[in-house]
This record gives sequence, structure tokens and C-alpha cells, in this order.
Amino acid sequence: MSAPQVPSSRPVVPRILEGKLAIVTGSARGIGAAIVRNLASKGCNIVINYATKASDEAASKACAELEKDFGVKAIRVRADVSQRADCAKIIEASKTHFTDSQTGKLQIDILIHNAAVVVVGPLESIDEGDFQHIYSINVLGPMLLTTACIPHLPTDRSGRIIMLSSINPKIGTLNTSLYSGTKGALEAMARVWCRELAERATVNSINPGPVMTDMYLRAPEEARQSLAPWNPLTPLSRVRSSDSPEMREIGDRLGGRPAYVHEIAGVVGMLCTPESGWCTGSLISANGGLSFSY
Repeated sequence: MSAPQVPSSRPVVPRILEGKLAIVTGSARGIGAAIVRNLASKGCNIVINYATKASDEAASKACAELEKDFGVKAIRVRADVSQRADCAKIIEASKTHFTDSQTGKLQIDILIHNAAVVVVGPLESIDEGDFQHIYSINVLGPMLLTTACIPHLPTDRSGRIIMLSSINPKIGTLNTSLYSGTKGALEAMARVWCRELAERATVNSINPGPVMTDMYLRAPEEARQSLAPWNPLTPLSRVRSSDSPEMREIGDRLGGRPAYVHEIAGVVGMLCTPESGWCTGSLISANGGLSFSY
């Protein structure tokens, strides 16, 4: 006869981000979608932001999955962060769904700047339209959305702002003058904001290298080849038997594999925890060792 079950006297420990709120731009798919899953698994409520009607279905499905799988509240907001009015739309939607019923206030604990567009080509191919387009989304967008969020950030340094930069400005990848310029700007902005917002939030950047996303798979082969010479020098890019068949094929062909989206999301999730509260203004390696944090 089995022994009777003795009720545990240990208290139930809430998840590390239980009840917090995160706004993640560009999070209907790809790296952003992996980030919201990571944060939701830690108990965080989520605002999925995306820019186009084509992502409505993916965003709705993601919200339903986050609520079912992790018991959090998730909403979607289609908005172009390069427009001040659309940034206000994100805040208003957040107020509607996440205002504290007792205090009457909205608190935005985490802000992840992930949305970006990519324009590549040699220097002589750049035109003013491409410049205005990529800088308005990749640089002006984070400025405007952060500005809109400031009144709602915590006042005890517990907030987290994270910029998704790239390995490209670090190593000077060919044909990325515009894209690398915008990502270098994000890194510089993080260093400024970490001082301006020191009593509200930490502000850090991460710099992924190649990542196994739909965008990566749809990119021209020459784009993947431009980073291939770095793969043998990247400590964690070696293909292993546990990798997926698709990942093994790419890794064998290019001399090393890209990251899985969950590996990038894991670095973001780490920086969002209370344990990362003494880290700010930093560029954290999220590229398997292609470039080191120092």
C-alpha cells in the first residue's frame, strides 16, 4: 500500500517575470516570435507588435498560443513604429488591456526593439529613398516608441530595454552600409539611454549573427555566403548530430550553422531577469562567439 501523500509546505514560487508586461516589436514571426515565447514562459504578459496586415493571422495565432501554453495575457497591435501616432496606438492598447485595476496605472516593464528592415547593396547603389526608409524604421522607430513608453516605465530600475543589433556593424559585412549603419546607431543609442533612463530601466544591445529565420532562408545565396568565411571561426557554429536536417545541410555547406531563434531569444530573456540588473549600456554577444562581449 502506498504511503499517503503529505502536502508540501514549500511556498509556490512565481515565475521570474510573473505579471510583468513586455512590448516586443516585429514579434509576429522569426526572432521576435521566439522572444515573446521565452518571456511568456517566464510569466510575462505580452504585446505583439507588427507592421502589416499580412501578419494579422500569425499574430492572432501567436497570442492564442501564448495564452494557452503559458497562462499569460497577450494582445496584438498592428502599428508602424516609425509613426508617432502609431506608437501612441500601442500605448493606448496597452492601457486598455493592462492598466492595473488597483492603481489605475499602466507599467511597461520590458521593451524589445526587434522590428527592422534590411536593405543591402554596394555603396554606389544606395539612394535617398532607401536611406530614409531603413533609418525611419530601424532607428527613428525605436526612438519614438521608447519616448512613448517613458511615462510608463518603472521608477525602481527594474525596467528592461533591449536593442536587437547585428554582427554586421562589428565585422563590416560587405554591402551592408545602410543596414549596418542603422544597427550601429542602435548600439550608440543604448549607451546614451542607459544614462538618461538609469533610474527607470537598464538598456542593452545584443548582436546576433546569422539566424535560421524565414528571412534568412529567403535571402539570396550570396548574402549567406558573405558571412560564410566567419563560420569556421565561430566556436559554437560547428554542426552536431542533434541539429535538424535542414540546419545540418546549411551548416555543412557554409562551414558552420546559423543560430536557432530560441538561442537568440534566450539571451534576450536572460537580460530581462532581475539578475541582470547590474548590466547596462552593454553590447552582449549573441552570435556563438563570432564576436566576443568585452
